[in-house]
Amino acid sequence: MCLVCAERFARRRLLSLLPALAVATALPTAALAETALVEPKLRISTPSPGSPRVALTFDACTGQTDMRILGFLIENRIPATMFLTGRWIANNPEAVALMRANADLFEFEDHGANHVPAVIGSEKPYGITPAGTAAAVVEEVEGGAFSIRQALGVNPQFYRDATALYSRDALDLITGLGYRVGGYSLSGDWGATASAAQAKGLVAGAGDGDVILSHINQPTRDAGAGVVEGIKLLMDRGYTFVRLQDVELTSTW
Repeated sequence: MCLVCAERFARRRLLSLLPALAVATALPTAALAETALVEPKLRISTPSPGSPRVALTFDACTGQTDMRILGFLIENRIPATMFLTGRWIANNPEAVALMRANADLFEFEDHGANHVPAVIGSEKPYGITPAGTAAAVVEEVEGGAFSIRQALGVNPQFYRDATALYSRDALDLITGLGYRVGGYSLSGDWGATASAAQAKGLVAGAGDGDVILSHINQPTRDAGAGVVEGIKLLMDRGYTFVRLQDVELTSTW
């Protein structure tokens, strides 16, 4: 990814957002620190009990590629939504090429430039240092979008940050940039920390309309194998898999 180009693009977007940024950056530090972080929820809007549907979404944060998952999806022609960071794209060219070759299956969405939480202020979700400022949030969002456009030729419509936790002012800023927030309703692998058995049970426990969040960047962890087994059980139960872009969604936070 061309970081200089991404930064220039982010600066241009900042110029159009000066009023919103002025409000965000004018908030007292104490007020920001007291603001509870928000975990947006996302579900498929219209129930389909006769033919249950779920949306499989996968975060590619940093690190490598879990081919157990990617290969299974391609082999079985299962559609999914991929949230990709600029860092992961730069470090996984072969997997990116494979996804691009199967673009009929995959939706490509923004997970940020460097996997930084969209939090304005100093609160650290799960101990991870946040963007901190409105300008840094914009740079993270637009830097990730730039990488996706360059590598995959699409304009992302959704943004999901690192940790899936946000400050409310950051959420307002992200939606002001024109992105929908990539929430979820079910964790399929507890941030790739689940055992294979746990991940299998989590994914297999999905109900009609769930948006499942799992990870595709941890090939050495047991969770990936369990995610695949959970998807197999959903298949056996007659579930249909959809991408976020293909269905009506309800978002709450």
